[in-house]
This record gives sequence, structure tokens and C-alpha cells, in this order.
Amino acid sequence: MAEFELEVLQPERIFFKDKVEMIVVRAIDGEIGIMAGHEPIVTPIGIGKLRIKKGGKWREAAIAGGILEVNQNKVVILSDAVEWPEEIDRQRALAAKERAEKKLQQKLPPDEFERYQAALYRAINRLRMIEERRNGD
Repeated sequence: MAEFELEVLQPERIFFKDKVEMIVVRAIDGEIGIMAGHEPIVTPIGIGKLRIKKGGKWREAAIAGGILEVNQNKVVILSDAVEWPEEIDRQRALAAKERAEKKLQQKLPPDEFERYQAALYRAINRLRMIEERRNGD
């Protein structure tokens, strides 16, 4: 299977940089799969899984949204937070989930509501990744 270059960048580190066969990520309007030779695009991506296929094997990471760009057989993803399941601190994710749930029970201005709703989605996504890893999914 043909490969392309994938770079996943965070403000503080290069999360991933290598040749891969395929990626699947949640775009705003649904999942998108990228393979070598994909048409150039720039699209926002949502909170969810980043699935990377390399050497015939899939690996998954939790991603907190961002921007994906495909151009000339290279994909660049910019995100504030991307983590392999083994990097996720379960207690920290649970605490973040509880904080967000507590805040969302209050009357909040729309911008704060959206911020805490996104925090809740990120925490749930991180916890789901831990569970899937533990269950061998």
C-alpha cells in the first residue's frame, strides 16, 4: 500500500512524524479517511480518535480537535492535545469530567457553556480511549 507523510503537531511537541498508509479522523461533518494521493483539503477536525495505519497495523490516539491539511502527499494535523492511550492519566481525566459536569449544571453565558461542554467531550473521549485499550478494542 502506498504511503504518505503524516505530521501531528502540538504546541509543545511533535506528537507523530512518519510515513503511514492511512489515517482516519473525525472531521466536522463525519469521519474522513486519508490515503496516499488524496485531493488537497483543509478541514477542521473534532474531538475523537485519530487512527493511524502503519505497516499494516492500526494505532489510535485521543485528539481534542484541530485542523487537518492535505497537500502533495503530506498530511499535517495541528491540535492542542493528542495522546496515546497509555499517556492518559485516568484520574486527571475523571477529575476534568466531574469539573465540567458540575459547571454545566450552572447557568452559564453561551461562551462558557461551550467551553465546558468541549471540556466534557474531551474528558469523555480520553476515558473512552483508556477503556478501549483496557478491553483490547
